[in-house]
Amino acid sequence: MGEYGPRPTTAPRTVSPAEAAAVVQSGQRVFVQGGCATPVALVEALAARGQELSGVEVVHIHTEGPAHHVAPELTCHLRHRAFFIGPNVRAAISEGRADYAPVFLSDIPALFRSGQMPIDVALLHLSPPDAHGYCSFGLSVDCSKAAAECARLVIAQTNRRMPRTLGDSFLHLSQIDYLVPVDTPPLTIAPEPLDEVALQIGRCVAELVEDGATLQMGIGAIPNAVLAALRDKSDLGIHTEMFSDGVLDLVEAGVVTGARKTLDSRKIVAAFLMGSQRLYDFVHDNPAVEMRPVEYTNDTRIIRQHDKMTAINSAIQIDLTGQVCAESIGLRLYSGVGGQMDFLRGAALAPGGKPIVALRSTALGGKASRIVPTLPPGAGVTTTRAHVHYVVTEHGVANLHGLSLRERAARLIDLAHPDFRPELRAFARKHLGYGVT
Repeated sequence: MGEYGPRPTTAPRTVSPAEAAAVVQSGQRVFVQGGCATPVALVEALAARGQELSGVEVVHIHTEGPAHHVAPELTCHLRHRAFFIGPNVRAAISEGRADYAPVFLSDIPALFRSGQMPIDVALLHLSPPDAHGYCSFGLSVDCSKAAAECARLVIAQTNRRMPRTLGDSFLHLSQIDYLVPVDTPPLTIAPEPLDEVALQIGRCVAELVEDGATLQMGIGAIPNAVLAALRDKSDLGIHTEMFSDGVLDLVEAGVVTGARKTLDSRKIVAAFLMGSQRLYDFVHDNPAVEMRPVEYTNDTRIIRQHDKMTAINSAIQIDLTGQVCAESIGLRLYSGVGGQMDFLRGAALAPGGKPIVALRSTALGGKASRIVPTLPPGAGVTTTRAHVHYVVTEHGVANLHGLSLRERAARLIDLAHPDFRPELRAFARKHLGYGVT
């Protein structure tokens, strides 16, 4: 009988977290799988011996759980490079103890594969091997698969409670050097409460979503409010970076079927998952859910092939010309570039596609407007004004595509909170020709 599939030449060693962390050497670059698949035991073991090391760079997109590797006392030993800033590393980056690298999420795997950013050690959190020796990346394939395939050394925390997700989501034992068995529940994310502002934004966005559309959206109150407002739609599909429990609700309601998807018909396609144990139970061994790396999910050439591709993204601020900042508050770095441009551009190029930026009109409990005359110094332009189409707040919808700066200002002022419209009008009259017919 013939041989099928890869077979390990050397079985990976089974070790403790401390023994695994002991193989990391000074001067190496360490990749950490992120999101709710963060290998907490391995990260904590690395941090525990951090003061023995020097010049170790730790790279990842956002992680959940504690981030002991960015503790102040480890600054000269372990230095974090964030491709996306999560709450647990925000202070370290603000204080200059960690670094932020702005990059499209779709571009990160190529950094590893090209050798531009070689990975010495990959710390992963996988399901246990199946009968054929394959472990699933579970909740987080994204750029983790590329890192694992390129790393000189792979250390995998294996967990029987990690969902075994399908798709392009597997790593064979022959590609793993050390196994670290754990038995802990995966990290979960509680849904944000939906207030009336979020619900109104959700209703406004839902008016733009057509039957048969394929959706991309993230996590948080506004995406959840949008999903809650889609109960009267039919045959929606999902092609996204990530999804959470709100999508599951629409699957169970028969709204999300994927029946009209141009690619991957009847499949929910995502790169990572964040949500409740109910969501994780749903995706476990479920052929309807296909996990793919971001080279696929965030490839504009793939996204644009979906008829009625509808990308729903958020922002921190937008100025009166349509420039969107989604990664910083002035100079204070907050999140990252992520996949916003990947999907907004892909949706703009798709047949019948709709790129949408949805945000509350105010921040700080109503004390500040998110629609501003100009972005403050240091604010990054995540999405250029030429790429922006639909903008949604609780006050309505505006399509800026093809409009002049004067016309854009008029539409955006209508979306601002009434308390801030007079000052926005004054700026627009002086600088953008607002009110001139």
